[in-house]
Amino acid sequence: MTTSAARSTTTDPAVTEAPAPPDAVGAAAPWGGGIRAAVGSIWPAIVVAVVALALWELAVDVFRIDKFLIPKPSAIGVAFVESFPAIVDGLGRTGYVAVTGLVIGVVLAVVLALLCTRFRPLATGLTPLAAALAATPIVALAPVFFKWFGQVEPTAKQAVVAVVVLFPVFVSTSKGLLQVQPVHLELMRTYAAGGWWVLREVRIPNALPYFLTSLKVAASLSVIAAIVAEYFGGEQGTLGGIITQSAGLSRYDRAWAAVLAAALLGMALYALVLLLERLLLRGSAPTPSLR
Repeated sequence: MTTSAARSTTTDPAVTEAPAPPDAVGAAAPWGGGIRAAVGSIWPAIVVAVVALALWELAVDVFRIDKFLIPKPSAIGVAFVESFPAIVDGLGRTGYVAVTGLVIGVVLAVVLALLCTRFRPLATGLTPLAAALAATPIVALAPVFFKWFGQVEPTAKQAVVAVVVLFPVFVSTSKGLLQVQPVHLELMRTYAAGGWWVLREVRIPNALPYFLTSLKVAASLSVIAAIVAEYFGGEQGTLGGIITQSAGLSRYDRAWAAVLAAALLGMALYALVLLLERLLLRGSAPTPSLR
């Protein structure tokens, strides 16, 4: 009896397993947790969208709203299916302008922000200029750019998109590069680190969340700017051209179908930025170090 009791007391601690910490569980199944988190964050938006579409459909019938004012969602869906080849082609053309203009504007904004960080007096002159460009309406920029770059090539529309997205990215990135904790700068000075090391180890990691936040805004603005620029000219078959042409022919359901395609394009760009943010900020912390 004594031997068995002793054996049980010595084996109980080995049998009992400590629960795995949350970090270990998350590390063991990162993709499963990410999928569950994504589904959990998406389903409320899906429910709200379904309810809104149902109320929209019901309101058009109950209040007898004319279809040239607000078509039914079902009519828009039918027009989307019927005009699917033309809408897909327009989506590709408008998407090309939006993405290329977004890339150009973001690259210019980041370069200017880095220059303003290195040469502080430059920020005093560039920030008001960027604010003035941001305050200029797209409808005023588009005709001027079409006059400069021509009607056929997409350069004018790309320039409009680049100007529109430049300001938010420039301001947010500059703020992130400059608003660094003094203790980090003091630590880098004790290491006798140069300007490049401070930029790489402290300023850029600190500015990354600011940059990604502004990129979310810029992704949506790029689609808006591209479509508004398409109202003033350029090649045919774009989403902006489909909207204006369909509205002129009183095909408002087809015009709304093109608007739906533009919304899907903006959501896709926004989702890509969210994915980029998840990849870049996973486990990152702006702690300075010398490697």
